[in-house]
Amino acid sequence: MAPKDQATIEDVARIAGVSIATVSRAVHSPERVADSTRKKVNQAILVTGYTTNAMARSLRMGRSNIILVLAPDIGDPNFSSTLIGIETEARARGHAILIGHTQNDPARAIDYLKYVTSHQAAGMILFTGRLPTGDAVSAMPLPPTVAAFEPIQDGTFPYVGVDDCAGGRKATEHLLAAGHRTIAFVGDTQMRIAYQRRRQGFDSAMDGARIPQENRIIINGDGTTASGQHAVELLFMRDRLPTAFMCVNDTTAIGVMNALAARHYNVPLDFSVIGFDDVPQATYVSPPLTTIRQPRSIIGKAAISRLFDMIEKKEGAQAPTEQLIAPDLVLRGSVTSPKFTPDH
Repeated sequence: MAPKDQATIEDVARIAGVSIATVSRAVHSPERVADSTRKKVNQAILVTGYTTNAMARSLRMGRSNIILVLAPDIGDPNFSSTLIGIETEARARGHAILIGHTQNDPARAIDYLKYVTSHQAAGMILFTGRLPTGDAVSAMPLPPTVAAFEPIQDGTFPYVGVDDCAGGRKATEHLLAAGHRTIAFVGDTQMRIAYQRRRQGFDSAMDGARIPQENRIIINGDGTTASGQHAVELLFMRDRLPTAFMCVNDTTAIGVMNALAARHYNVPLDFSVIGFDDVPQATYVSPPLTTIRQPRSIIGKAAISRLFDMIEKKEGAQAPTEQLIAPDLVLRGSVTSPKFTPDH
């Protein structure tokens, strides 16, 4: 077989034990190929690295069959799970995915934009919540673009994501139904629209239950484990404790649970904790985390479908509208009735 950097479609066909035509169909029209055959072809592609090289050749030839996915953190479970839905639909339409890992660095994002626009990419999906700014960006002819998971601040592009407000409300209503009346919201920020909407859902549920403002403890945070730990320490220093924590994401919730455990408190007997996202780690903490599940694969498929509508110039596709997908409440072991009354 040719080395990985020289892999050909013939290499893929030979390893998979199928014809070149079958490989082509499996890549460009997978719905026309039996599942068992498609799996063999996909495995051969992974072994040879053919998909990557085919994408590179397309870039050199200026073909518009590349979709740039710009993400701030490729280690985020939300990204990896959503990418499955994006890639499945893109491959079915004969397009390849190029992942741009920005690491929250505007300069890296601009480099990806320069590279892709110069090769006439078919479209772009943004997980970053914003476009890089500056004269270099404003002069670039951007391809059709859809935001996913995090809306663009100025609402420039269509957006596909979970209904964050509904999720925040559902999480808070679950705590209220369990009997909690003094609840801390951990992760308030002006930097993330998605987190702001989760806070709105929290307030909506508390308003609906006629919970006074003094029973709503709002703690700033950036969505990290450290911010969850800091929130607990801050509340103990203030000597103002809730009976439950509604966290802006699972990572924050795990930080809260770690800090409570370090102080020898039991979750959920002493404090209840609920998260948002349903990342894989949520099932491994003790107790397993009750959370709001993002339908990540559905979001990915919806985002790429919307992007192809824009590429194909379907009526109304360019409008910067939002497609919000309902989240689910996942019940595990971190929420129960409060041990004490709110005036403990």
